[in-house]
Amino acid sequence: MVVPAETYTHKRTVSEEDLDDLNHVNNVRYVQWIQDIAKEHWEVRATDELKENFIWVVIRHEIDYKKQAFLGDDLIIETYVGETTFVTSERFVNIKSAKNGDVLVAAKSMWCLLDAHSKKPTKITEELRNVFHKRE
Repeated sequence: MVVPAETYTHKRTVSEEDLDDLNHVNNVRYVQWIQDIAKEHWEVRATDELKENFIWVVIRHEIDYKKQAFLGDDLIIETYVGETTFVTSERFVNIKSAKNGDVLVAAKSMWCLLDAHSKKPTKITEELRNVFHKRE
């Protein structure tokens, strides 16, 4: 039986530091948030042993910027893991308006698992796959 991927959520409010010259959230900030939530999901769910032995690196981002966010807007950032291969894993991130649920940014990233010591790609085991799946 395949257990569905867990959706991990983080809330944030847009601050002045998040804005660009047009006074909306800078695209670079969205990329940072996409990476931050992936790392946070790993940090929250993985055991200390897994975190000591493995690291994830992003190898590709695909990002669709759909709507803008402005100073003071409350956002919901959601992520979940998609298809996993031998050493790579898809991760989806949606950044939504907390007010109306509109998707502002939709991203799909590809991450590669590395051995923390050798820094070389390493096999994603069933144990590692299960880190991001719902617990029964």
